[in-house]
Amino acid sequence: MGILHKLLVKRAGLLLLFVCCAIGAYAQNAKTPCNKESIAKWYKSKAWLNGAKLKPHKSINMEELARQYCSNPDWWNKAFEFLASHNLETLEPGRYVIDEGNVTAFVSEGPTKDISEINWETHQNFNDLQYVAKGKAGMGVASLKNSKYTSTAAYDLKRDVENYNVENGKFYVGKPGTFFIFSPKEIHRPAFREKGHDTIKKVLIKVRVP
Repeated sequence: MGILHKLLVKRAGLLLLFVCCAIGAYAQNAKTPCNKESIAKWYKSKAWLNGAKLKPHKSINMEELARQYCSNPDWWNKAFEFLASHNLETLEPGRYVIDEGNVTAFVSEGPTKDISEINWETHQNFNDLQYVAKGKAGMGVASLKNSKYTSTAAYDLKRDVENYNVENGKFYVGKPGTFFIFSPKEIHRPAFREKGHDTIKKVLIKVRVP
């Protein structure tokens, strides 16, 4: 009976350990996008906005954002904390260093440019988080994977930019309350003149790619 009792106790202990590990893993996956099955739930929760009362635009590449966030949440948390902790309508134009070399905000206010003056572009080292705080502006986006495009200017390492012609890009309107994120996987044509809005105030946050 002594040996049998010890075996039963040992099995019960192992079972309890397994259950605890399973519950811990489930809780972890529910809070982070590090598991593929948890990405949609994580994104929909908007906990990653870190207090920013803004709406992510439907064009955002959810999977890519989740991949980057899982690799280094600190940079994204700081970017959204900046948005949450400032009055973006009244924030003075200028450059704001959030995390030296990794996260920088650029606030601008002035005339918008015609779409013909704005090139399609991608970046390799940084994401562009674009938010129109006042007025409205056009935003173009095209997937590197699924769009028809040709490069018009080779990648410039110093400027971290490559330019394109795009045949089938999609166009949206950027306006207060909704932000865009353009990762290296998206060609984008940001903040061109929208009819009836000749001036805008815009917040651009450059977030390094992990």
